[in-house]
Amino acid sequence: MWSIIILVSIAAVSAERLNFHGDKVFRVVPQNAEHVELLRSLDINAELDFWVPASTSSIIEGGRVDFRAKSHVSYDVQALIAQSGMPYQILIEDVQLAVESQQNSSIRAVHSYLKYNDIDTINAWTASIAAEYPDLVSRSLFATSYESRPVYLLKVGKSGNNKKAIFIDCGFHAREWITPAFCQWFVKEAVNSYGTDAQFTKLLDNLDFYVVPVLNVDGYAYSWTTDRLWRKTRSINKNTKCVGTDPNRNFNAGWCTNGATSSPCSEVYCGVTPESESETKALGDFIRSNLSSIKGYLTIHSYSQMLLFPYSYKNSAAKDHSELNSLAKDAIEKLASLHGTVYTYGPGGKTIYLSSGASDDWAYDAGVKYSFTFELRDLGKYGFLLPESEIKDTCEETMLAVQYIAEYILNNA
Repeated sequence: MWSIIILVSIAAVSAERLNFHGDKVFRVVPQNAEHVELLRSLDINAELDFWVPASTSSIIEGGRVDFRAKSHVSYDVQALIAQSGMPYQILIEDVQLAVESQQNSSIRAVHSYLKYNDIDTINAWTASIAAEYPDLVSRSLFATSYESRPVYLLKVGKSGNNKKAIFIDCGFHAREWITPAFCQWFVKEAVNSYGTDAQFTKLLDNLDFYVVPVLNVDGYAYSWTTDRLWRKTRSINKNTKCVGTDPNRNFNAGWCTNGATSSPCSEVYCGVTPESESETKALGDFIRSNLSSIKGYLTIHSYSQMLLFPYSYKNSAAKDHSELNSLAKDAIEKLASLHGTVYTYGPGGKTIYLSSGASDDWAYDAGVKYSFTFELRDLGKYGFLLPESEIKDTCEETMLAVQYIAEYILNNA
């Protein structure tokens, strides 16, 4: 057993924007059970922020682990890892510098598809694009968040009866800023392509796309004002100072088993019950109410460059495994054709790590056959801090995969 000699100071609770100067992001590959135990001990004693996987319960021997260590413990953590013989590298030398360099400018008032937009800017955009393209886009109130923010849904498609539909959501985890950027890009490309691009015109004539640009609106807002690396919702948990639930551990799909916990202080807290969060309950209710038309479910996350499908909460194969696997393979080939970006694919539990309560597993079990999770760029150089300079390429290539899946659903569902 490794001796942990790190003293952890408890920062005062503050609404001020957190500073990450001196924080480092490490990548390690535990080679044996002792290495796994060391990482779990460090998690407790050094308050590590695990990026991939999201919790120590999902760490396996030989599996990649990315985590952030705070400045006051980073050198001790590095020394202990080196002493253990565990292979490691430093992905980000100073997290604050990465945070500051992520955005090209401080001017945020005007919406741009090439910038990260805050929640107020995104909400205003949803209204403006619906007003600008009334024949293709309608906006409705999808949910009201814990902190009373609106969660908007955009319905994108030419009006028609008995149309098949695909549901797309972004912004499940607050710190994954590239995902709301993609949902905005998708809507832009859809409406701009109608009438000029034959494939997209066909898709919008025959399919409806339900798009939620930011599901976890409270967490996303908090990641802009206070903690850039916030993950969960912002709901208050009883009898603890720890805030929030992981919305992607909050669905009734192996709920609160593998890769989730009932501890409210954990990044993978499953909530008091499935769909305990107003945002996740709204998603569940909407899909249940529209099961007859919704044939595809695409939930957009980052990072790791993966296209995943059920199951994540167990290792057994989905009944449609062969078809989903083949579709995922073809979709990532389309994605790679533009910029050469390499994705891996497969069932979530075997491809990335076991995690329960995920929305794609729940949607699949509810009857949405074509349920996929995208993990967008990158492979870890920037992680959750992907620079704005990569928004365009990321969204362009992801569009190719989404279009391919949509075309397949149109022809096969």
